[in-house]
Parts: sequence; structure tokens; C-alpha cells
Amino acid sequence: MPYKAVVIGSSAGGFQALGRLIPKFPKEFSMPIFIVQHTSANSDNYLAKHLDKLSNLIVKEADEKEIIQSGYVYIAPPNYHLLIEEDHTLSLSTEAKKNYSRPSIDILFETAAIAFTDSLIGVVLTGANNDGAKGLLEIKKAGGYCIVQQPKDAHVDTMPVSAIELVKPNKILNIDDIADFIIELDKRRKPEK
Repeated sequence: MPYKAVVIGSSAGGFQALGRLIPKFPKEFSMPIFIVQHTSANSDNYLAKHLDKLSNLIVKEADEKEIIQSGYVYIAPPNYHLLIEEDHTLSLSTEAKKNYSRPSIDILFETAAIAFTDSLIGVVLTGANNDGAKGLLEIKKAGGYCIVQQPKDAHVDTMPVSAIELVKPNKILNIDDIADFIIELDKRRKPEK
């Protein structure tokens, strides 16, 4: 069965990491990508605009009840949790912070694991807390594929180290190798014609 979606979590240093990662995906990349980047509650949507200028894909902030489409990168808006529903629509929530964060990486990953089960790729990047580790474990339990940024390559290694210790991911890669690897996974898992 082909992979159907990619979820990415990042925190401290994530702005730069995503700026190197997202532009590498080609226009014909078949999976939607969902991103939680920890931001302050009152920040604007600069990250989405910045990545959209750099990217071959369409990068936008996620909207409530939006229907998921391939060729899109959806970013959690500041101060909202991003959830993926089982009918493959998006939800935004102002529920309590998780791991001191809203948006929370764990919440995105946990809901995506339910919605996409074993056809999901989860990626944990640079960051200064342990958000994402428990969510990545849920992706692994559901049969998804887990990738963590090499801690030595991360701006702040706390988040990658936490994810590696809890999850034992399928791959640990430098930021500049992650997109190429996911593109290969996408090609390998496409159904035969």
C-alpha cells in the first residue's frame, strides 16, 4: 500500500530546517504534508508565506474543515492545534496546551496516525522539548514510517534525542537527506501499473 501523507514536527531551529527541507519536494510529489512548527501565539503566517515562495508545492496555513489535497503543505496556525480527522479533513482546536505547546506536534501526529494508519510518514526535526516523541510512537504503533533528524545535525537536539530514545525510528537522517529519502519512499510504494 502506498504512503498517503507526511507529518513533520519542529521547534527551535525549525524555521531554517523547514526552509531547507520543503523546497526539495518536487511539484509532482503525491502526498500532502502537514507541519507543526512551534511559534508564539501572536505570530503571523510568515512561515507559510516564506515556504510558499521557496516551494514547488502550495504552502498554506490549515483551515477548519478543509479537505486534504495532495500537492499541498498545511501548516498549523499560531495558537491552534492541527488535527486530522478520519474523513481526511482538517480541524483546528484551542484546547489546552500539550507539552507547553499549542500547536502540539503530538496532537497532529496522534490524530494523523488514526486517520492514515500504516500509510503515514512521521518526521521529527530540531527542537528544545520532547513534543513529537509520543506522537511518533503512535505512528510507529500504527505501522507508519518514522524519521528523525540526526541530533548532531539539529540546531537543538532535545526533540530528536527524545524521539530516538522513545521510538527507535526507522531512519535517522541529516536535514538535507530527509526529503530525498521520502521522495524515494513515495516512488517505491506506488502501486504497480
